[in-house]
Amino acid sequence: MNLSTRIDDPADNTLAVRASDGDRAAFALLVERHYDFIHRVAWKWCRDRSAAEDIAQNVCLRLGFAIRNWRNESAFTTWLYRLTINAAHDHARAAARDRRKSVAWSVHAGALGEATEAYDASDSDHVWAAVRGLPVKQRDAMLLVYGEELSHADAAAVMGCAESTVSYHLHTARKRLKSLLGEAGDER
Repeated sequence: MNLSTRIDDPADNTLAVRASDGDRAAFALLVERHYDFIHRVAWKWCRDRSAAEDIAQNVCLRLGFAIRNWRNESAFTTWLYRLTINAAHDHARAAARDRRKSVAWSVHAGALGEATEAYDASDSDHVWAAVRGLPVKQRDAMLLVYGEELSHADAAAVMGCAESTVSYHLHTARKRLKSLLGEAGDER
């Protein structure tokens, strides 16, 4: 699927240029037009409603500053994908940092009990949970190609790499997922 024919309105780049020059109305229209897109990508990345809302809000805040540096070198939505995925990465790092702090505090306080994870979800959720456990570039490639249904070329544009690199990340991710999901299936 071609990214530019899928979600880009030709006026997006024009609005982005105006917004980068300080036009607040153009910026507001861009945010209004693309908020659902940002939220959907964030949700597919983390599969957590609250986290997706946090990420989407963060992207909107970042967009206010980042739009000033937009150079109109690609489709606006390609650039927005990258901004959203970077915000999702930052959110995941912050959540991991918070979990480490929480565990450290619990150990220090002597209140660490058995960690339990209840998992009762569909196979699709199970697969996407495994995808979220992949290394970052593999996870991004899987999200963009399978979650967002972008072509390898469009995913490469979002990730800032060659199309063959996206293909490699997907190949490696599929092998790793086959192994991970096979092991999880044995434990069930």
